[in-house]
Amino acid sequence: MIILYALLAALVVGLIGAAASVRVVKQFERGVVFRFGRVRPEIRKPGLALLVPIADRMQKVNMQIITMPVPAQDGITRDNVTVRVDAVVYFSVIDPVRAAVDVQDYISAIGQVAQTSLRSIIGKSDLDDLLSNRERLNQGMELMIDSPALDWGVHIERVEIKDVALPETMKRSMSRQAEAERERRARIITADGELQASEKLGQAAEVMSEHPAALQLRLLQTVVEVAAEKNSTLVLPFPVELLRFLERSTPPENAKSSGTGESTTHAGTKNGSPVPAAADLPKVGEVEPSGPAGGPVSLGRSRSPQVLTAKPRGLSGAPLTASPEAAGSAQPQWGGLPAGCADPTWQP
Repeated sequence: MIILYALLAALVVGLIGAAASVRVVKQFERGVVFRFGRVRPEIRKPGLALLVPIADRMQKVNMQIITMPVPAQDGITRDNVTVRVDAVVYFSVIDPVRAAVDVQDYISAIGQVAQTSLRSIIGKSDLDDLLSNRERLNQGMELMIDSPALDWGVHIERVEIKDVALPETMKRSMSRQAEAERERRARIITADGELQASEKLGQAAEVMSEHPAALQLRLLQTVVEVAAEKNSTLVLPFPVELLRFLERSTPPENAKSSGTGESTTHAGTKNGSPVPAAADLPKVGEVEPSGPAGGPVSLGRSRSPQVLTAKPRGLSGAPLTASPEAAGSAQPQWGGLPAGCADPTWQP
């Protein structure tokens, strides 16, 4: 009976020892075995791994690609612009023994190296490189991190700069610069279009000058285009060539001769002022009375509005002349009678 209990106890101890000496390694892991504290050169592959009880200890190392974000780093670029840049690092373990022995925590070590490398890249680069030439910066940062990581059994797969945060003043300045650049390009394109259009218009003008009928056809085409919009008003352009033809066909005015062209000839002077000649005096219209001889005299306005003349019928003598100033106020007299009086026996 005592022997049976001893065998049963030995069996239980053996099962416990066997369970303690068996480990399962996953597909994406590798096992590093330490026997009495010394690393074994054999790497345990995925599957069931047997260990010596009490003597062996196994450390599992993940062989997957690890994605680690790099915290945003503040820095000053080479052209003295303050920026805030963050990145992401992709790495994996290629030597599990060195990753387990040479470095205490390789993930933390890669993170610290990535931060210092990112700050170094910021200080060596210009702002334009950070914004537009990121591929070169990514490669440079990858080389800077990969150099110490190889000694730890880690390989840097890829490094990417995620975002570049700029101050608000710098954003406004860059937006104004971009707007000015777009405006410059627009003006250049517009000027180029006008140059090409002017060349084509010059060629069209030469063709129309050789073929005048082409101008008429173009005029009709313009009328058709305007009439197609169903407007109530039709604007018909007048050909400039017709005006030039009329201008060429009109003879120039003959210059007046010196004898007839002078209109400032004076007959003489009176009281220091020039007296006009007889040819320059206005024509005098004559108004004949409608009544019998010796009757009332009527005044009529002559063709020339400057002078009025009254002449009685059947009497000889010079006609009576009234100036325009007197025609409106004082009545001209003839033979002692007012011109407007109807009674010949009237005495003043």
